[in-house]
Amino acid sequence: MSQPLQGIRVLDFSTLLPGPLAALILAEAGAEIIKIERPGRGDEMRSYVPKFGEDSVNFALLNRGKRSIAIDLKAPGAVDRLAPLIATADIVLEQFRPGVMDRLGLGYDALALANPGIIYCAITGYGQQGPRADVAAHDMNFIAEAGMLGLSVGESGAPIPPPALVADIAGGTYPAVINILLALRERDRTSRGCKLDIAMADNVFTFLYWALGNAFAAGQWPQPGGELVTGGSPRYNVYRTRDHRFIAAAPLEDKFWATFCEVVGVPSAARDDSHDAAATRHCVAALIALDSAEGWRARFEGKEVCCSVVATLQEALAARHFAARGVFSRTLHAGGRAIPALPMPLAERFRASEREAGYPALGEANGLLRT
Repeated sequence: MSQPLQGIRVLDFSTLLPGPLAALILAEAGAEIIKIERPGRGDEMRSYVPKFGEDSVNFALLNRGKRSIAIDLKAPGAVDRLAPLIATADIVLEQFRPGVMDRLGLGYDALALANPGIIYCAITGYGQQGPRADVAAHDMNFIAEAGMLGLSVGESGAPIPPPALVADIAGGTYPAVINILLALRERDRTSRGCKLDIAMADNVFTFLYWALGNAFAAGQWPQPGGELVTGGSPRYNVYRTRDHRFIAAAPLEDKFWATFCEVVGVPSAARDDSHDAAATRHCVAALIALDSAEGWRARFEGKEVCCSVVATLQEALAARHFAARGVFSRTLHAGGRAIPALPMPLAERFRASEREAGYPALGEANGLLRT
């Protein structure tokens, strides 16, 4: 069975994370990805550590199965050298600040003249227009300004940087892929391409749907650490065990909460958390602290309580469930070594049958350029 994006060519001018990960998802679904890099150094992520082969493992994971062209986009004749690729490209991905590609002669208007069917996806922090469109920022800035970071606080009351790059991936990569696929479907009907404006900060708000709903409908603005999913409820919280590990408890529904209270031994008077949620939370915390993580794992086994021992990444990778699912069944190889490839949010039927692939050396596909 052919892959759904087989025959689709992508010119990827992006660097670091959001664009390259979007291109990787398209590659895994069969698209040909030609990464456009600066000569000499290439994508800045190539220089990161630790190394895997000649470049960083970060770069290797995000650029598996792609090709690379090294070209100075500011050099005279650069656009002309890229002309054959532009004419045959289906998608262009870029991650520069607004206006940069236009100044290089590679903006949407210029490319659409040469190729009316081209789908041009621009990923930026704040979008193509607006007062902050040209401001330099990173993931944590976007979630800070969208109100997300302020809702995740530690015991000191200070916001805690999340371990996931939410704005880059959930606000940049995934919306880019979704809109590219929608644009391809539209092009099937109209034969015309389009320009897509993906703003990472804008897309963070979607993840705060519950807070927005409460605020818009009832004027209830969320309090840091005080809401249902931010630590304010005993039914959705993290509790320390006797051996200083943690239990992630999420028995939100009444049926799960009732079973949880029975297993943990919550006194009847404390089970109604609608009167004093903080008191119930403190009661549960004291009870969880009486046993070890493994003790609670055994007690919860087979019970519908929506509870988990908080795993380390090493423990998660060794879990039988993920092994049975084949989450890390594909490999990335370089320099005689092989490591698991990055898992992809794609149904297995859409991915290539080949399970081993490498990543491109800088400029290995320069033969595709016009001389």
